[in-house]
Amino acid sequence: MIREIGFNEIEGIVVGHANDLEAATGVTVIISKQGAAAGVDVRGGAPGTRETDLLNPVNLVQKINAVVLAGGSAFGLDAAAGVMQYLEERGIGFDVQVTKVPIVCGAALFDLAFGDYRIRPDKNMGYQACINAGTGVVKQGNAGAGTGATVGKILGMERAMKSGLGSYALQAGDLKVGALVAVNCLGDVLDPLTGEKLAGPLKEDMMTLADTEEIMIKSYAEKKDLFSGNTTIGIIVTNAAFTKAQANKLASMAQNGYARTMRPAHSMFDGDTIFAMATGVIEADLTVVGFLAARAMERAVVAAVKNTESLCGLKCYNDLKH
Repeated sequence: MIREIGFNEIEGIVVGHANDLEAATGVTVIISKQGAAAGVDVRGGAPGTRETDLLNPVNLVQKINAVVLAGGSAFGLDAAAGVMQYLEERGIGFDVQVTKVPIVCGAALFDLAFGDYRIRPDKNMGYQACINAGTGVVKQGNAGAGTGATVGKILGMERAMKSGLGSYALQAGDLKVGALVAVNCLGDVLDPLTGEKLAGPLKEDMMTLADTEEIMIKSYAEKKDLFSGNTTIGIIVTNAAFTKAQANKLASMAQNGYARTMRPAHSMFDGDTIFAMATGVIEADLTVVGFLAARAMERAVVAAVKNTESLCGLKCYNDLKH
């Protein structure tokens, strides 16, 4: 009954990437030209976000036009200006009489300690991501917001591993649910289906994995904020019809996908954030969509690690002995 589909098979959305491989940073944009009900759930203690207050159900705007996921920490939020320009030029946005204001939400991950910190996603890169947006296969790994993503950083960047961007979508009857995520967590990434540890801090041999939680437990008395350069950011997209309040609940339920795959998840050193967009094509039960969203998110996290390639000297999943 449930089958895997491409993320861009969910009607009403298109995805675009732009990135700089030498600087190791990039941006991903998810566009709904017709507008989509949206919500957000921020669990981590160090988030970098844009226009998330608009998604509170008590506020005026009911639909958004795009979500931007970017590298560059707070600097990378500048990419949303390029997305706004692209959409305004095409008459897409909230009508304020004199023009239409595109409703663009976003979140950024910290990749400044990797690659060239002086180059970050900006307005031009955000605009280019929109130009690149289409209905083809969504590129994974070192693409878009996942270009500078790394994991397992508790022993320092020299022992960290390269991560990236992952996507996964499924269909049950007419219902479609997809997840897209840039995995940039402090700790380890596991595959909950097999129990395999996929990525994390490397031991001294640089080929086997240490355990982040064990390392943290041994130093529990230390209160130094050494690992704020993290944050996993993602989005759930569905063709179901939901209100803003329901979309916020959907984003919350999808966080279970983070909890199943990342240890630790939602730490004070991560800004773990998930958006949700509902394009309103079919009716569906929120609980069902919620647990399918969590399932899609966990597979997207696994895909982000397995589909990446080594970059700037950091090893990736496929470099290790399995």
